[in-house]
Amino acid sequence: MNKAELVDAVAGAASLSKADAGRAVDAVLSSISSSLSNGQPVAIVGFGTFSVKHRKARAGRNPRTGETIQIKASNVPGFKAGKALKEAVN
Repeated sequence: MNKAELVDAVAGAASLSKADAGRAVDAVLSSISSSLSNGQPVAIVGFGTFSVKHRKARAGRNPRTGETIQIKASNVPGFKAGKALKEAVN
């Protein structure tokens, strides 16, 4: 499912216009993004938890030349599925 299909599904489930559903989906995604960029996790009970994980700097290898390169430390988003989501999938 892509974003357009998600907007269609939200519009159908909540009896909203596609424009209103699109704004709602955008608002949810931007709220999650801004919270993660501030280092705060987002927990949605029954769905899962979005969090920021820190990756340490490490040595990597350029596959084209075989040269060893240094990969910088970075923060990456993570997601851990909640119990209800795991049960729904299985």
